[in-house]
Amino acid sequence: MPYKIGLVGKPSVGKSTFFNAATMNSVDEGNYPFTTIDPSVGEAYVRVQCAAPDFDESCDPRVGFCHDGTRHVPVKLVDVAGLIPGAHEGKGLGNKFLSDLNEADVLIHIVDFSGETDIEGEPTEDHDPRDDIDFLEEELDMWYLEVLEKGIDRYETKHNKKDVKLEEELAEQMSAFQTNKNEIKQLILQEDLELDPNTWDEEDKEQLARTIRKATKPMIIAGNKMDTEKAQENWEEITSDPEYEHLDFIPASAHAEKALKNAAEQGAVDYYPGDEDFEILSDDLPEEKKQGLEKIRDFMQEYGGTGVQKALEEALFEELGVMAIFPGGADGLGDEHGNILPDCFLVPENSTAEDFAYTIHSDLGEGFLHAIDCRENRQISGDHELENLDVIEVVSSN
Repeated sequence: MPYKIGLVGKPSVGKSTFFNAATMNSVDEGNYPFTTIDPSVGEAYVRVQCAAPDFDESCDPRVGFCHDGTRHVPVKLVDVAGLIPGAHEGKGLGNKFLSDLNEADVLIHIVDFSGETDIEGEPTEDHDPRDDIDFLEEELDMWYLEVLEKGIDRYETKHNKKDVKLEEELAEQMSAFQTNKNEIKQLILQEDLELDPNTWDEEDKEQLARTIRKATKPMIIAGNKMDTEKAQENWEEITSDPEYEHLDFIPASAHAEKALKNAAEQGAVDYYPGDEDFEILSDDLPEEKKQGLEKIRDFMQEYGGTGVQKALEEALFEELGVMAIFPGGADGLGDEHGNILPDCFLVPENSTAEDFAYTIHSDLGEGFLHAIDCRENRQISGDHELENLDVIEVVSSN
């Protein structure tokens, strides 16, 4: 299944605009809270280097597309309903927000760096974006803490009756966060805590909840509306603040990305998602549109693009550590229909050849014999760890 990237943040910061720009879908946009009530799900693309040119071939993608040797691989993008302080207590769309949020593998927190929306998404001036960054992390931490405390209660109830392991009970309670007992145990020990919650104080619990949240819900910050002067001033202050060294920031303008994609569809500019510049193709654009495009160009040259594509890829490849692997064949890269490298799979880092077989199809995994590294033309075992952009043939009895 495709990875899911969740867009989160308070209302009216441009999440829906970011979603529309990344997917070219059309969902409601508006400067008022809860424009989005139910999560919108669309298809975006992340770029990987295509392996076909390395074999002097041209690929035939089954999904996505390839442009100038760059493969655009689909991912799911989820625009989660707006968040306000107190969500973990049920305020706003609280519980629904948290439930929808949990479907995402990695998060992009859209923050209005212009400071033109207050903590609840209402229009204002000179709001500090740091307040938004802090409140989202606090809401998530409090949510995790509540679930953690339920796990502790679960352990203590069972522990009085029979021999149980803390990490197993916590992992079961927190299974919705896609964790497991080994990870939970490792994180507890990482915090220098004993495997006995009776030895923990409230600060220990809060810190452990925060650590588990960071491990299971990685997140980056997309500083939106960076094409405004005030946002650029805030950017310099916030990204140099040592309090936020644990976060990665991407400067972005969802408005600019959407405008360029619309112009490209109309044949007015030559632009592909992630490009750092564009070419104006039309000679008869109105002067107002030309000026608007040149303003976008100035922003892109300053920050290396609109930031929308970069945010998607930073979240997936850097924060989540995903790799791109191509199924191929040692005797040729085509499938039974002659299509060259029709598929490209996004898999977790440290995936093995056998893991990849299961990713393609459970039958291949169950009958796995060995695999072939098509670049090196050599046989590899099931526990061989793959590397990004590997081309792998799976040999199976099924």
